[in-house]
Amino acid sequence: MTAVAHAGALPQEQRFTLDDVDWAFYESVLQRVGDRHIFVTYDRGRIEIMAPSWRHDESSRLIGLLIHIMGEEFGVALKGGGSTTFRREDLQRGLEADQCFYTRNLDRIRGRREIDLGVDPPPDLAVEVEITRRMLPRQSLYEAIGVPELWRYDGRELTICVLGPDRRYVVVEASPTFPHVRPQQMAAWVAAGEDLDDIAWARMVRQAIASGTRPAR
Repeated sequence: MTAVAHAGALPQEQRFTLDDVDWAFYESVLQRVGDRHIFVTYDRGRIEIMAPSWRHDESSRLIGLLIHIMGEEFGVALKGGGSTTFRREDLQRGLEADQCFYTRNLDRIRGRREIDLGVDPPPDLAVEVEITRRMLPRQSLYEAIGVPELWRYDGRELTICVLGPDRRYVVVEASPTFPHVRPQQMAAWVAAGEDLDDIAWARMVRQAIASGTRPAR
């Protein structure tokens, strides 16, 4: 077994990986981590453990709030799953999204207290914050698990990906869930949220949506 330690460029964001570990070890790490705010990614024998930075969490939180606001304003029913752990032993993969939501499959998980991907669908939309590069690439894990829509945010730009018929992501110009707003506008709103209190920011976003604000094309 080999271990690699790495401290991210941002303060207090630290991570490390272990190679050649089995599924039982991954499950034991999840049990030890419990409800602590630590991300554990497993990909066919490799595991990454990451403690996110303030900026990482702020971006994730703002995007989650934005999705809730747009859901209300555009009449999209959704259920947030936060950073729930999603794993498939048969695929030897598992991870926590920064944010995830059920929309089209909401009725299929309504009333569930636990999600089992062996019988339940994966979230319809997941958010991956990439302020600093993770040591384990995670897009392939979302593809394997079958998340239909993935939002990738690098601190400046928001990229929308959808799962194609070959189970690979392709970049699209607009979210299938929120086609009314381009990702450039969403990214601008998230950036604005870094300098505003949450209430003032939510009011600004709602007013912009009500006035029909759209990004430049």
